[in-house]
Amino acid sequence: MSESDDPFDEIIAAETDRDPDLAVIEAGSRTLRTQGGPPQADVPARPEDPEVDKALREVETDLATRWGETKLEPSVSRIAALMDVLGEPQRSYPSIHITGTNGKTSTARMIEALLGAFDLRTGRYTSPHVQSITERISLDGTPISAERFVETYHDIKPYIEMVDSSQEYRLSFFEVLTGMAYAAFADAPVDVAVVEVGMGGSWDATNVIDGDVAVVTPIDLDHTDRLGSTPGEIATEKAGIIKQDATVIMAQQPVDAAQVLLKKAVEVDATVAREGLEFGVVARQVAVGGQLVTLRGLGGEYGEVYLPLHGAHQAHNAAVALAAVEAFFGVGAARAEPLDIDAVRKAFAAVAAPGRMEVVRRSPTVVLDAAHNPAGARVTADAIGEAFDFSRLIGVVGASGDKNVRGLLEAFEPIFAEVVVTQNSSHRAMDADELAAIAVEVFGDERVQVEPRLPDALEAAITLAEEEGEFTGGGVLVTGSVITVGEARLLLGKG
Repeated sequence: MSESDDPFDEIIAAETDRDPDLAVIEAGSRTLRTQGGPPQADVPARPEDPEVDKALREVETDLATRWGETKLEPSVSRIAALMDVLGEPQRSYPSIHITGTNGKTSTARMIEALLGAFDLRTGRYTSPHVQSITERISLDGTPISAERFVETYHDIKPYIEMVDSSQEYRLSFFEVLTGMAYAAFADAPVDVAVVEVGMGGSWDATNVIDGDVAVVTPIDLDHTDRLGSTPGEIATEKAGIIKQDATVIMAQQPVDAAQVLLKKAVEVDATVAREGLEFGVVARQVAVGGQLVTLRGLGGEYGEVYLPLHGAHQAHNAAVALAAVEAFFGVGAARAEPLDIDAVRKAFAAVAAPGRMEVVRRSPTVVLDAAHNPAGARVTADAIGEAFDFSRLIGVVGASGDKNVRGLLEAFEPIFAEVVVTQNSSHRAMDADELAAIAVEVFGDERVQVEPRLPDALEAAITLAEEEGEFTGGGVLVTGSVITVGEARLLLGKG
C-alpha cells in the first residue's frame, strides 16, 4: 500500500488545522473503529444501475397508489384471497410469528440470526423499513435485491389485479408486500419464515400463517384508536396470532395483557413459556459496543453471550428470541439439551439493528433510535443513560401526528438538555410548529428550538452539542419516528 493509499495517513492529512498529537490519537481511534466495532447494519442503498433503480421506483409508485399502512379495513379476506390464487405459498414452510408493541423488529432479527447459525435458510418479513422498501423482505439475513423485489412484484401482479377486481376494496400497500414476502419465501425456498405483524394480530395481513411459535413482545399503549385503550384490550387483538397447538413465547406483560394471552392459549391448547418464569435474563453488564448477558433458556443457561446492542430492553428481546428458537427446535419439550452455546454466541454477536440505539457519528456522538411511543421512549432514555456518559444531550425529534407525542416528549425530558423539533417528509409527520407548541409545554421555551427541515435540525443539534467542547461529552439523539431516523441516516452518510 502506498503512503497516499493508507486511510490512517489520509485522516491525519485532513487534520492539518489541529494539534498533531491529538490528530494522531483521533485518527488511530477512528481507524480501529473502522476495522472492528459492531456489525454493520444491512440497510441497502438505492440501486446503482439506473435501469434497476427506475424499475424499483415504478414499483414503489404503483404501491403508493394503494391504501397506506395507517388506513385499514380490519379483515384478512383480501390477503386470504391472494394466497388462494397464488396456491397458498405461506403453507410451504413453518413460521415464527411475532406481535407486541415494541421490540418486534429487533427480536425478529435475533431469531433470524439464531436460526441461521443452525444452518437453516430463513425468510424475514418486518416493517416499517428504515431507508429502503426492500429491507422488509430478507433471505438468509440479507434484504432481497432490488432486482428480485421488482421481479417478485411483477410475478404476482396479475394475481393482485385478479383479487382487486373481486373485492370491495383493493389490496392495500401492506397486503401486497405481505403477499410478495410469502411468495418470495416459497420461491427461495426457505426452511423457516420469521414474520412480524404490521399492526395488531387477528386481522393483520400477516395472519394467514399458522405460526408454530407465536412470540408476544411487551404490550403497551400504541395505535389505541384501532387496537384498544388498555393493554388488555390491545392484547385481545394481538392474541389472534396464537394458533391451535402452537408454542407461545411471552415477554413480561402488564397483568391484564397476560391474562388475555393466557386465556387464548388455553382455548387453543397452546403451550406457554413466560419470561421471568420459564426463561429470562439472568445477568447483564455493559460492555464496549453493547453488553454481555447470561440468559436462561428453556433448555438451560447460556453464559457470556455478547450482544452488540445497547439497553436492558435488548437483553430481554434476546431472551425472548432465544426461547422462541429453542421452542422451534423442541427444546424443553421434545428434547432436553440446550442449543449449542457456541452457535448461540456467534449468532448474537452478529446481530445488527439499524435505527435502534445506532451510533452513526462521533465527535459529537450522534445516536439514532426509532422510538415512537412513550413506552419505547422510556426504554431508550434508560438505555442512553446506561450506555453513554453524555454531559449534554441534545434531542432531535420528528414525530407522526397520530402518536402520543406529549408522552414521548415527557419520557425524554429528563435526559435532553435541549430539543430541536423538526418534521420528516412523510404526509403523516406532525407539523414542526405544532410539535414545538407541545414541546414548549414539556421543556419550557428556553429549551426548545424549531427547525422544520431535518438537515437544519441535525446541523443545529450538532452545533449545540459541540458547545461543550470538542473533547467533552456532548451528544445528539435523533428519534420520534422510524421515518425521521431513516432520513437522518441518509443525511449522515449511512446508505
